[in-house]
Amino acid sequence: MTEEKKFSHYDAINWNKVIDPIDKATWEKLTEQFWLDTRVPISNDLKDWRTLSSVEHKLYDHVFGGLTMLDTLQSQDGMASLLDAAVTPHERAVLNNIKFMESVHAKSYSSIFETLDSPAEIDEIFDWAGDDEFLQYKANKINSIYHDPDQLKRKIASVFLETFLFYSGFYTPLYFAGHNKMENVAEIIKLIIRDESVHGTYIGYKFQLAFRKLDSKAQEDLKSWAYDILYDLYSNEEKYTHELYDEIGWYDDVIVFLHYNGNKALMNLGLDALFPEGAEDVNPVVMNGISTSTANHDFFSQVGNGYRLGKVEDLSDDDYHVGPSKQKGLESDDNK
Repeated sequence: MTEEKKFSHYDAINWNKVIDPIDKATWEKLTEQFWLDTRVPISNDLKDWRTLSSVEHKLYDHVFGGLTMLDTLQSQDGMASLLDAAVTPHERAVLNNIKFMESVHAKSYSSIFETLDSPAEIDEIFDWAGDDEFLQYKANKINSIYHDPDQLKRKIASVFLETFLFYSGFYTPLYFAGHNKMENVAEIIKLIIRDESVHGTYIGYKFQLAFRKLDSKAQEDLKSWAYDILYDLYSNEEKYTHELYDEIGWYDDVIVFLHYNGNKALMNLGLDALFPEGAEDVNPVVMNGISTSTANHDFFSQVGNGYRLGKVEDLSDDDYHVGPSKQKGLESDDNK
């Protein structure tokens, strides 16, 4: 006869007693900007899609194939590794929200593929993503860190993925949107970027809290490790960027964009910048596109990166009362 397992008491999460106010602020920010790809009319971009060259089609498909893989990694192994190290129930709730939205991001790319590509082309995209050596290298490198017992290294890997590695793919839709092409696809990317900005900042903040508790020797060792990993990922990212962008001639511009975002990732972790470039060095068309305050649509129309839910009011008895002037109007309508 097996012995029955006994449990201690289980505490309910109390959002009225938050240990770290950043958890509550982040939860509110993430829920406020909730979105789904089904609200963005991707098919409105079909006219633009038909005007693009085969080289541009291939670029779009492959960068989005790569982003799908990385978002899948983040929604599965990545967030599981961070949840395992959550300190408070509120932090766990925020990470659960992030985990779900990473799945929304990954699903969004499939919606784009379904709208723009044939079934055979979609199969090619996923076959390419599964076989590409540079994409596979960074996915496996990050995933190996997600299984490292050191929870601070796992946070570093997450920030490098969300604030740095995604951006070689984001460049393409931002560039085209800046030239008034594929604007609805770009709206999805801007929504994703808006989320990733919060994710990277939040996880970087949690890293900094734990990092400050280390002694000076442990801090220096971890900083050295972080820069070594970034150098390794950057070396691979150069090759990946050559592969994606040499044919279209954008390699030099994309690398500058990656330098800028590499520094942003380090900033999120509280570490010193590595690359000399700043925002002023990035293609201004792309920098303008990276801003997530350019579109604002209400919930019942086309959804953009200024996604807003309508305000709700409770109904009262007065809402059902029809006054004389209104009644007269109704009778007039009935007689038409």
